[in-house]
Amino acid sequence: MRRAIVTGGTRGIGLAVASALVKAGARVMITGLDRARLDAAVAGLVRAAGDAARVTGAVADVRHRADVEAVVGEAERRFGGLDTLVNNAGVGTFADVADMTDEDWRRVIDTNLTGVFHATRAAIPAMRRAGGGWIVNIASLAGRNYFAGGAAYCASKAGLVAFSEAVMQEVRHDGIRVSVVMPGSVATGFSGNAVTTADTWKLSPDDVAECVVDLLRHPDRSLPSKIEIRPSRPPAR
Repeated sequence: MRRAIVTGGTRGIGLAVASALVKAGARVMITGLDRARLDAAVAGLVRAAGDAARVTGAVADVRHRADVEAVVGEAERRFGGLDTLVNNAGVGTFADVADMTDEDWRRVIDTNLTGVFHATRAAIPAMRRAGGGWIVNIASLAGRNYFAGGAAYCASKAGLVAFSEAVMQEVRHDGIRVSVVMPGSVATGFSGNAVTTADTWKLSPDDVAECVVDLLRHPDRSLPSKIEIRPSRPPAR
């Protein structure tokens, strides 16, 4: 039974991944910034699991090292170890560089990239104690397909791809596999954009979650290190 942390697990891709892991029999700890939203997500996951002992949550900001270290420690204590980390917490601020504030830049980079560093660094010793594990980082096709107004977001996701591939080489002989998943357009309401009927061509969060769970089913000899997933039929141009 996998013992997992999913950061940013209260909605969107993170909640879909947590739900898929629970359905696959895993024990799951999710993180989020908002207590009410976290409690609601945990309650839904507990109903799906049918066992309150298999699901827990923590209010944590991945930008803060102490928050992340506390989450990893609690997951180890509660589940008897940690072997799966899904780094999903992310934000997007979209503006031209000339109009971007220092806080806009820091919020995106510190959440999407430094937050992954904090969680990965805290999880590696726990996974070594567990005899191995899997770290899955949720990046984006924006990490290689750049666009105006997305400088901070694209830089954070490009950095995350590079970070993932470097860490993969550092820990593979510890039995820890590292993969980066790069979704294209996903109907999540990301950055406050409401999901509408016009988004039906986009990926569903469940599509990304299925990709993550499929990764975790690979035999020990196999390491799909970078996965791109995109809508099969985007609007014709």
